Amino acid sequence: MEKAIIRLRMSAHDAHYGGNLVDGARMLALFGDVATELLIRNDGDEGLFCAYDSVEFLAPVYAGDYIEAEGYIEKVGNTSRKMKFEARKVIQSRPDINDSAAEVLETPIIVCRASGTCVVPKDKQRK
Repeated sequence: MEKAIIRLRMSAHDAHYGGNLVDGARMLALFGDVATELLIRNDGDEGLFCAYDSVEFLAPVYAGDYIEAEGYIEKVGNTSRKMKFEARKVIQSRPDINDSAAEVLETPIIVCRASGTCVVPKDKQRK
């Protein structure tokens, strides 16, 4: 089972709510990027994300946090690809200490889980 992983820092631009809280839609955008990589690796095409079957927001994400988003293809159909995703906070900002403090988390915090389906039309599949 091949996995795709991306890691990036949430910026002040990602913060949508008071207290520099990042909205959950940002995690879904990361999952979309992971899905695209998985489809390219599996089919040689970006495909299309059709639907999420489930989404669970489990912990808050703030500007300055580093998020690692990971996914894999669970099931391959004729044109559909069932996928699972998980986003983890691996570094968290520490504004309680000072405005530039941060720490690497010994145990990453799962912030979001999801599953969904993508489609690669037959005429676009190259592998």
